[in-house]
Amino acid sequence: MKVRVPSPAKPRIEMLPLIDVVFLLLVVFIYAMLSMAVHRGMPVRLPTSSVAVLEKEDHLAITVNREGAVFVGHNAVPLDRLKSYLKSEAEIDASTQVMIFGDRDLAYQRLFSVLDQCRQAGISRISLQAELAPAP
Repeated sequence: MKVRVPSPAKPRIEMLPLIDVVFLLLVVFIYAMLSMAVHRGMPVRLPTSSVAVLEKEDHLAITVNREGAVFVGHNAVPLDRLKSYLKSEAEIDASTQVMIFGDRDLAYQRLFSVLDQCRQAGISRISLQAELAPAP
């Protein structure tokens, strides 16, 4: 009597689990990018506030570090040229909004110099950024 042994099936790659894994990775990367996209300026230690609100809209970010250096985005801009730089940005978009990230150890006068340059450039929508203070 002859016994028939079935030939093994050709291995194949299942597409549905592969698609599930790819979509899972896509979702993880999207959430990771959204959590990193809040602050577009240079890293500084912000002051804390118990009523700070996280803004997620896209604004022009001005960072002033501890030494008083001014950055627009990641580009260093001397204080005497900040007004002309902001005027050119305001001409492109009349509703330009500025977020100022000032280091908590920054001299108060230096912060007001940056605020004055923003106002002289014709920008009236300015917000000072802070971190949320831990609950007591």
